Amino acid sequence: MRISSLKASFSLEPAVKLLFRIGFIALALCPCWGQTPDKMASKPVVEAPPVLRQLNAEMESLVAKVSPAVVQVAVTGYGPLQENQGETGVVVREHAIGSGVIVDPDGYIITNAHVVEGAQHIHVVLPSPLIHAPLELNAAGKTQVLEAKLIGVQREIDLALLKVTSKEPLPTLPLGSGRPVAQGQIVFAIGSPQGLQSTVTMGIVSSVARQPDPDKPMVYIQTDAPINPGNSGGPLVNMDGYVVGINTFILSEAGGSEGLGFAIPARVVKFVYENLRQYGHVRRSIIRARGQTITPSLAKALGLSQDWGVIISDVLPDGPAEAAGLKIQDIVLTADDYPVQTLPVYTAILYMHPSDKPLKLEVLRGTEKKTLYIPVLEEKHSMDQIADIVGADETLVPQLAILAAEVTDKVSSAIPDLRLPSGVIIVARAVDLLGPETGLMAGDIIHSFNRTPISTLDDLRTAVKDLKAGDSVAMQIERQGHFEYLAFEMD
Repeated sequence: MRISSLKASFSLEPAVKLLFRIGFIALALCPCWGQTPDKMASKPVVEAPPVLRQLNAEMESLVAKVSPAVVQVAVTGYGPLQENQGETGVVVREHAIGSGVIVDPDGYIITNAHVVEGAQHIHVVLPSPLIHAPLELNAAGKTQVLEAKLIGVQREIDLALLKVTSKEPLPTLPLGSGRPVAQGQIVFAIGSPQGLQSTVTMGIVSSVARQPDPDKPMVYIQTDAPINPGNSGGPLVNMDGYVVGINTFILSEAGGSEGLGFAIPARVVKFVYENLRQYGHVRRSIIRARGQTITPSLAKALGLSQDWGVIISDVLPDGPAEAAGLKIQDIVLTADDYPVQTLPVYTAILYMHPSDKPLKLEVLRGTEKKTLYIPVLEEKHSMDQIADIVGADETLVPQLAILAAEVTDKVSSAIPDLRLPSGVIIVARAVDLLGPETGLMAGDIIHSFNRTPISTLDDLRTAVKDLKAGDSVAMQIERQGHFEYLAFEMD
């Protein structure tokens, strides 16, 4: 069994042909095919029980309410040629699609990070309004396509935040609800499987806390609601119309839906969204202590009172955990009053803990229970350090809608995998400025601009000064220790 992401190709021709075939077969098998209207009308109509009609009406109402906030994400970029296509080391132009959900009427959209990976151009296709025609055929209205800017990415969680500009407020869906997600709860998956926009499928929550990869602490909602490639970034919605998760991958032998779909829980999505919107990256809380899974062998060797759960394996000196009295071999019972039975649960609680409140830990030390309140530290992101070093007033490059800084010795010390100790680093994207869709992200370092070496901000400003709308640009950048080119046209 393999893990399959849900990003799909743009090609819809096979799917369209299949739909036509299914349609013709359905018509051929329909009992009323070939009958006159009089014969059809003469047959008695069997009405469904009132409870079923009511359920059907409620589902129709729910889908009509939530579907307008679910969009199709169309991505153009470059990626490696597949090995089975005969060549390796070749980069080709790619078109792919995924899904997204509007979470703010100003145009903020959550999707998966893998959907926009390598993107140079991102477009969002808003759902078409349905026009009810004779014979109860639904015809789609005019499609609205908006250009999207990438605000931030959290690859570890597989989430990305996009921003579009619309003349009118956009429909939204709320992240999470006051009702906890429960096993057996009815849910709907909405997205663009295989490019088929605004597709709705129904199922139940199979598990509320599934960890498919034991080496990663991320815990997912598992569902049997049919989802397929193209559903990535689309919402998993409950019967109240709340987003309980963001669909992200499936486990499948053949690459299609086998009833094993996984969604990022809404609580995690909301935390990442708020951080990406405010900072462009995620700020995490740390206590300078490390937890580890208790195994039966470890429990037996150390004489622990339980052979499951989380044990504190390290407490760093002079950190908040040590100051609060946390000890090595303490067994974590609860964190912020949530029971801690696995390491992923403990990690998730700490990951999303607010930085302005102490972490409440209940631990078992020998046979004695202790409650500790540990002040948290904010894990310093490299871009936070760079932003502290430079001043925003001197860093604006309006033609590219970015805030940038020169790579000085102080800046390079904050970037451990820097390949070249020169250039201009992107501190942030100026979301409110109109500019070209460059593909630049915070942390990228520009080394050349249309074959002109870039070492200083003055070099960059000189290079962009005389560019006009429609001019082509190719930049060599360094991203996470790798060189690549970004190509675009000036607006």
